Amino acid sequence: MDKILLLAHTQEDGSLPKGAYESLNAALSLAADLGGAELNIGLIGKEVQAAADSLAACGAASIFAVSGEDFADSRYSSDAAAVTTLVKQAAPTLVIAPTSSRFSRCLPGAAYRCDGRIETHITGIKVADGAVQVQRWYYRQRMVATLSRAHRPWFLVIDSGVFEPWQGAAGTASVQALDVAIGDDCRRTRVIGVQSPGSDTQTIRPDARLLFVAGAGWAKKQLDGQLHIKQAEGLILDFINGSKASLGSSKSLVDQSSEGEVISFMSHLNQVGQTGSTPRHPKGLATCCHGEEPHTVGWRFINERRAISLDANCGWAQGKADVLYVADAFEVIAKANELLAKG
Repeated sequence: MDKILLLAHTQEDGSLPKGAYESLNAALSLAADLGGAELNIGLIGKEVQAAADSLAACGAASIFAVSGEDFADSRYSSDAAAVTTLVKQAAPTLVIAPTSSRFSRCLPGAAYRCDGRIETHITGIKVADGAVQVQRWYYRQRMVATLSRAHRPWFLVIDSGVFEPWQGAAGTASVQALDVAIGDDCRRTRVIGVQSPGSDTQTIRPDARLLFVAGAGWAKKQLDGQLHIKQAEGLILDFINGSKASLGSSKSLVDQSSEGEVISFMSHLNQVGQTGSTPRHPKGLATCCHGEEPHTVGWRFINERRAISLDANCGWAQGKADVLYVADAFEVIAKANELLAKG
């Protein structure tokens, strides 16, 4: 009989991130497909009771927790020790966790300590012929593979946006606290503070409902034959801040850094497509993009795709966009910003 352990870590305020609830939904579905496999939950954080209470109605057999000041911040040594303790206590055959920077850092080492195997960036789970099969993408999201393993425990790290978040009434959960010895050698790494960009410079928002992608056309000569880089910067930032969208970019735009004046806040971190990221926002709006295959590879998980282009025969017009606006992106975004400012 399979046993499933869901791992989750708390956020700074003691709550669980959205990805934890998505992974819980995946774990519950997998448990049902396996004929009622036992589900346990393992929590890590400074304070975990509020997080456990939010999961009280999920039907987990047990909720284990490793908590305290040593586990408030992300740190490989303490997190790997906590995960190892939780896995050995629950003795699962399958370990499910959400993709996060904290878990991405510690889970491979913890899987090794538990003599387990690990798969990351999982985008699908199913049971076929009694075997658990998972899906993930390779080669910059252009190839999908279905994998299965006989070795246990098997760690499965779920990408965000694949499963709907679990929703259930909060209650009062019984939490079994586990002790993890953290020596001075673990405490050599200390978190002394957090540096983050201001809200006006934050452009990558994974949980945003809209992905706004800017193409190379923003940095080229416009209808008057002149470059309007500063105007483009202002229009894009105003739209991103007004709509709370996440900013993406085509490779051709971020590669223009060696060609003179460019959009100052755009970097390869914003790149979407064959050689960039593959986000999962409900809606997407492409502006000044060609819409060819390298770009649209990064859009395969966007539910509703729209584009703005002056060329009615561009790649986005050939069945890659649900709606195509044949118009000047400068004028359209300026009007959109005007409407956003009015609320």
